[in-house]
Amino acid sequence: MASSAGTCTITEERHGSVKKIKWAWTAGSGSSVNSITTPTTTYAYNGKIEMLATIGAAGSSAPSASYDITIKDQSSVDVLAGAGANRAAATSWTIAASLGAVANDTLTLTIANTGSSNAGAVYLYIR
Repeated sequence: MASSAGTCTITEERHGSVKKIKWAWTAGSGSSVNSITTPTTTYAYNGKIEMLATIGAAGSSAPSASYDITIKDQSSVDVLAGAGANRAAATSWTIAASLGAVANDTLTLTIANTGSSNAGAVYLYIR
């Protein structure tokens, strides 16, 4: 089977005092299992991270159990402070405590241990 890179679509809502970023991702296949393309936000963000929500796709597209998410700033610091590790496969998870902050940086999503061609979405809320 040929390898293919994954995809990622970013939606950025910057109205009001809370900013919302959504990364809708599909992992690659073959030797590109954990790769996704275009995972960096267009805009820079500033503030405290209020909430992280992860939603795995259903059925055969669900990520592997205990997949990992990091969201890094331009200094390669995980602004989730490790809270994106070991996400559940097809379960929606929300975390609203012990998260980090971002200071005038674009944000880049990294996903590991998802399994081939699996999918999900990550929502980040910043105030």
